[in-house]
Amino acid sequence: MTVWDDLVGQEKVCEPLAAAARDADAFVTAAAADGPLPQATSMTHAWLFTGPPGSGVAQTARAFAAALQCVSPDRALGGVPGCGFCDGCHTALVGTHADVSTVVALGAEIRAQDMRDTVRKSFTSPANGRWQIILVEEAERLNEKSANAVLKAVEEPAPRTVWLLCAPSVEDVLPTIRSRCRHLNLRTPSVEAVADMLVRREGIEPDVAAAAARATQGHIDRARRLATDKAARDRRAAVLKLPLRVEDVGGALRAAQELVDAAAEDAKQLAEEMDAKETEELKAALGAAQGGRLPRGTAGVIKDLEADQKRRKARTQRNSLDLALSELTGFYRDVLALQLGTRVAIANADAEDALERLARGSTPESTLRRIEAIAACGEALDRNVPPLLAVEAMTMALRSG
Repeated sequence: MTVWDDLVGQEKVCEPLAAAARDADAFVTAAAADGPLPQATSMTHAWLFTGPPGSGVAQTARAFAAALQCVSPDRALGGVPGCGFCDGCHTALVGTHADVSTVVALGAEIRAQDMRDTVRKSFTSPANGRWQIILVEEAERLNEKSANAVLKAVEEPAPRTVWLLCAPSVEDVLPTIRSRCRHLNLRTPSVEAVADMLVRREGIEPDVAAAAARATQGHIDRARRLATDKAARDRRAAVLKLPLRVEDVGGALRAAQELVDAAAEDAKQLAEEMDAKETEELKAALGAAQGGRLPRGTAGVIKDLEADQKRRKARTQRNSLDLALSELTGFYRDVLALQLGTRVAIANADAEDALERLARGSTPESTLRRIEAIAACGEALDRNVPPLLAVEAMTMALRSG
């Protein structure tokens, strides 16, 4: 199974990536043999992957990184780089390759200090692999300073360095950066393609896979989570009951509180899993004895880690709320489809009774206002409005229609 087999519904994107990986392999092989370097090549030093949420933008970039690091002996026999089995492919895919650096936002943005070491590494030669690869999973979260640091690195890259930037759209990236990148746009995979992937790769029953793919409208990660995680299904069921619980003021406020509490609990669980382990590993690296005091001058490093963990916790809570808002939007989209009598497939077929009840009891205009209220909640969260205030405003708007 090659690295391209994991990409769902992105055949048009896989073709140019596979061609670039072949040219990149020929370039490195010729350089290692001190032979003449290939002249015509579809490979470039910077790539921009864009696509709607759930289309697999980061997974596509990581698959390309694996193909660039592929060390399969089959390449010499005409095989396509990206076998999926060799050490280069495997470590790149799981995130442990020494020459594949991944940058993600711990908080609302990627700061310059988060990029400093990565940008410095981008100017070095590969340690073990064939290329030095920098994968920025959320390039839209680069702030002004970190974006300028990336721009300088992309303008004058090292000969064997490749930048892979991921963002929802080209408009989310600075024009000066995107003009130096080769752009590939992904599409949302079909519901049928996602359901087929769940059956083949995850061993999910066809009926369950089809329901998960339909409920998430082709969002690969959410469909996989919904099909394999009972807790995710329970959270979704609770969110879809919210529209029926906002018929009075008290119900609207209670629903808002429960939604925010559930998101906070998600963040707390992640913190409990990761924070203690990270702190102990850092203390050990700094030379602190088990349960003993830190060496002098290292307290600031621990404080920096605690600050990053706090930012990650807030980001996790926001991600959980974003997921709930997305599910609510999908719910009211189905209500609107029923009201307008369209032939659009209903995503939330398991909540059909609630959908029909709301469709009969309201107008398309009020449904559109409710969808706008959900979008306004997301915008308020973007402006750092306290989550409870933003969600309460939304639930009250959902009540009034």
